[in-house]
Amino acid sequence: MSEATVNPFGADAITAVCKHMNDDHPEDCLLISRGLGGQPDATSATMTGLDGDAAYYSAIVAGQPIAVRVPWSRSITERRDVRIEVVTQYNEACKALGLPARGEGEH
Repeated sequence: MSEATVNPFGADAITAVCKHMNDDHPEDCLLISRGLGGQPDATSATMTGLDGDAAYYSAIVAGQPIAVRVPWSRSITERRDVRIEVVTQYNEACKALGLPARGEGEH
């Protein structure tokens, strides 16, 4: 998003999504950072934010944090769409890395 664009997600929603991803899905953050974020050598990753255009991660590569931006498949404005887009990122990352993805009900 540009500086002039208002993030459609408030601070509470962003904090909640990041906490959920980092607490419950740290391996997904890593796969997304590796497969879609251009950091194939990352050893860990956390979600640091999101907006209507992308999710943001911090990947650890060679012991150093690297900022990673992974665009959504489309612009979003509704919180319920965040889950859909993160699952899409996860599935695309698995495909890019040649790994099997979990089934639909396992996210």
